Amino acid sequence: MKNAIIVQRRLETERIDLEELQSLAESAGYTVVGSLLQTRTQDPKYQIGRGKIAELVELVKQRNAGKVIFDNDLNTAQAYNLAKTTGVEVIDRFKLILEIFSERASTTESKLQIELANLNYTLPRAREAVRLARREEQPGFHGLGEYQVEVYYRMIKKQIHDIQRKLAKISKKRNIHRERRLNLGYSLISLAGYTNAGKSTLFKALTNEDVVIDGKLFTTLSTTTRSVRLAGRPCLLTDTVGFIDRLPLTLVSSFLSTLAETIFSDLVLLVVDISEPIQVICSKIDCCMRTLEEIGANHIPTLVVLNKKDLTTPDECNEKIAALEPLVSDFVTISASKGENLGGLEQAIIDRLSSSIGLQLVLPIDSEASSLLSWLYQRTKVLNTDMNGNTMTIRLEAPPRFVGKIQGHVLRLNGQIQIDNHAWASSGKLS
Repeated sequence: MKNAIIVQRRLETERIDLEELQSLAESAGYTVVGSLLQTRTQDPKYQIGRGKIAELVELVKQRNAGKVIFDNDLNTAQAYNLAKTTGVEVIDRFKLILEIFSERASTTESKLQIELANLNYTLPRAREAVRLARREEQPGFHGLGEYQVEVYYRMIKKQIHDIQRKLAKISKKRNIHRERRLNLGYSLISLAGYTNAGKSTLFKALTNEDVVIDGKLFTTLSTTTRSVRLAGRPCLLTDTVGFIDRLPLTLVSSFLSTLAETIFSDLVLLVVDISEPIQVICSKIDCCMRTLEEIGANHIPTLVVLNKKDLTTPDECNEKIAALEPLVSDFVTISASKGENLGGLEQAIIDRLSSSIGLQLVLPIDSEASSLLSWLYQRTKVLNTDMNGNTMTIRLEAPPRFVGKIQGHVLRLNGQIQIDNHAWASSGKLS
């Protein structure tokens, strides 16, 4: 474990984020041995004021800290000046999140995305970093002095281009897989929410999949999609990377191909930790809504899942729900870890997939129709099947995008299909 001091400079109108910064630091493997908070405008040279600088230097020595972590964004000169003064490496919130992502990345795609985010962060700072590093070796700047400015700059641009090309190939494969899933007619449901809200726990509870779950932030960095039947309906459930307030745009853009799974969903389950203080809950919901808007998923129907109800009393839970009414109108309360009200959640999901269309099929009884019936059971919600002489009548529910495919199969078998009380005969014309 590495000792670290956390620091935040804020305006009077800004909230104190040291608690979340400490959670981030601990998720990255640091032991937080001290903290500093200052309320003032930004100092252009050090971010914090000169008096706090002296206090920070003393705290680093006393606590034997090996790193200082700022909640604020630091420009290259500020990071350099702080490192030179304190004698240890100084990083900001973005670099800390990047460390966590780097440690948690397990797939080729997520590793490339993190590398791309780091390079996009470094590129506009490259010339200044080299200029400062040439003065003398400072913590966090080792090795930069050997590069010429333009060579270093062009090298970063080339690396960015190479990674973007590799990610484009992966994204193409992802699109092909997504098209195949769409053709199967499954409803697509995405889990979204603030990091550590319990998305992976809920994913495991609904799919019985063995996924990594711990109390650290950003456990999930790559999407995991599994088929599941919810209240008898076949669906595909996707677990995605968690959101966090002030998630750097370079990270959002780098993970856009991963987050795109959310854009193509029929329903977003926005998981919220109901056990936290109401002010924190409101802030995190607002952050998640803004992030969904940033990635273009704000038009997707969203069901808020208030998780971890087992960590609150019924009265506390009801008070928080009442306080959330102006912000949240559509929600279900559950405990994913205890399995409480998962049946209610499944029914709520089905109720909100209101775009499903009811169909009635009349088919001749033969081997091809039997194969189609088996196919329908796997991909739609078959309500009932009646046999009458030489024909069978099938009543089912299917997503709108799947109706055309079913209609094609029915017409090929010289059957009939009724859609929303309109009967289509084998001619394909309205009867």
